[in-house]
Amino acid sequence: MNQGLHRGFKLRAPQYIFAVYVLLPIVAMFVTIRIIPIFGTLFLGFHRWDLVDPAKPFIGFKNYIKLFHDRLFIIAIKNTCMLAFLSLVITLGTSLGLALILNRKEMRGGSVYESVYFLPFIISWVPLSVIWKWMYDPGYGILNYAISFIGIPAQGWLVNPDLALYSIVLLVVWRSLGLDIVLFSVGLKNIPSEYHDAAIIDGAGGISLFRYVTLPLLKPIVLYLVVMSTIINFAIFAPVFVMTIGSQAAPGNAVRVLVYDMYENGFRFLKMGYAAAESTILLIIVLFLTLIEFATIRSEV
Repeated sequence: MNQGLHRGFKLRAPQYIFAVYVLLPIVAMFVTIRIIPIFGTLFLGFHRWDLVDPAKPFIGFKNYIKLFHDRLFIIAIKNTCMLAFLSLVITLGTSLGLALILNRKEMRGGSVYESVYFLPFIISWVPLSVIWKWMYDPGYGILNYAISFIGIPAQGWLVNPDLALYSIVLLVVWRSLGLDIVLFSVGLKNIPSEYHDAAIIDGAGGISLFRYVTLPLLKPIVLYLVVMSTIINFAIFAPVFVMTIGSQAAPGNAVRVLVYDMYENGFRFLKMGYAAAESTILLIIVLFLTLIEFATIRSEV
């Protein structure tokens, strides 16, 4: 048998060599773009790495200790967690409800609606943020014009500290809905009708049919969307930066998020080591939440 395996390996050796040569540039690119920067960031976090100071001494955990005494960092963590949680819950609930409506048998043109909902997702954050910044403008924004018809006075959506973060959440939810609706629709279409028929024969219907048949079969998609939304929402930067610069900035750091705080420390105050320590904390938070989500949802799949 060993001779047969050896002969088979010799016959396939050119294919293996070809596969290695094809994959080698991709692996090298992945290591260069992903792996090396991660370890480089971890390295920077243990140094006082200021761009204006040629001396870059090793300081151990001082950056991390200082972070947890930094008022702005604590505010950024709270705002990021609030934004990520609200965006995740609202998007998942709304998209699942819309997907159920669009996939009803009597619903016609569901694929057209799915395409319309999906369009915002393929537009980058910067143009979307510019458009929504105009919509939120307290003087000539279309949103204030719309709510004036129902007697609500004009609001400073981005300058009011009580509304600014929720205004960002609304944009994030609006952009994310399309992808979630499409994925939920795919999941609903792939549920065999026999499962629903058997449940109906057993007396299930309405909420119980959704709870005990539809939702359990959608849990792999729910897991994917929860994990991806957590990663994306904790890395939010462009909407906050574009929509709150200049005169339309909420006072009191009401919309300061972690990545924006990292940007300011690294590129405005030139404290690269401090910003690297922040990014490491962000990585740990996202990794921890992802592991919890996998353990919670996959255990029930």
